[in-house]
Amino acid sequence: MGWNSWNHFAERIDDKTVRAQADAMVESGLKDAGYVYINIDDTWEGRRDAQGRIQPNQKFPNMKALADYVHGKGLKLGIYSSPAAKTCAGYEGSLGHEAEDAQTYAEWGIDYLKYDWCQPTGSLEDLKAAYAKMRDALNQTGRPIVLTLCEYGWHKVWEWGAAVGGNQWRTTGDITDQYRAMAEIGFNQNGLEKFAGPGHWNDPDMLEVGNGGMTEDEYRTHFSLWAILAAPLIAGNDLTTMTPYTAAMLTNREIIAVDQDPLGKQGFRVAQQGPFEVWMKPMADG
Repeated sequence: MGWNSWNHFAERIDDKTVRAQADAMVESGLKDAGYVYINIDDTWEGRRDAQGRIQPNQKFPNMKALADYVHGKGLKLGIYSSPAAKTCAGYEGSLGHEAEDAQTYAEWGIDYLKYDWCQPTGSLEDLKAAYAKMRDALNQTGRPIVLTLCEYGWHKVWEWGAAVGGNQWRTTGDITDQYRAMAEIGFNQNGLEKFAGPGHWNDPDMLEVGNGGMTEDEYRTHFSLWAILAAPLIAGNDLTTMTPYTAAMLTNREIIAVDQDPLGKQGFRVAQQGPFEVWMKPMADG
């Protein structure tokens, strides 16, 4: 559970904005409801120094100080990279620098890495090798860092993601702030439930709740469906300006309890007739 910068801020993310989102996560009640990760997506990367170590760009003057600030709020900080030479937005990727980058993240105090396959093609063995290489590099640091594989469900990642170190993996292309796109992604997760469980989750992408492209009822469906799917709940809105309705939805304790149920079972469809579907999610208390 947490927040990611991309859906709302995209390339406009910077140090000041991240700090403001961390403040708002605490003040809004999201932290108390279980949200913990503040995740910086693409466009933070600068150049490499003479030793090959990645430096943040001018938008992030001191990543260690930012991590300290987020940790001081009782939260955790996430970051983004790619196993390619360049990220999806054209910034410096981790190809050939996996060990240096993992060590740098650990020294900064990073707790979560979104590792995004920003290449037009790749064989199954290419993907497995790239993700396993970063898994090994992260493990070498001795710091616990969540590894989320972002490769859009290619090559049935749910069948091999856990074996290459993924704690979660994207099962789909990018979500957009439209009901049709959200529903197509969410309801098509049926059949993947046997691949999810504690420590290795199917990820139907980040939440769009509160970004303005759906009605309140449509967002209610979005959030409820992700909870049934035992999906990561990664908010993607501006936490500093959300409406009371959005805040109440994102902090709904009963729905969050469905998502976070310790049995860790993903829900699935049990009946379908025309446009009507019945879903169930096994729960720890029966």
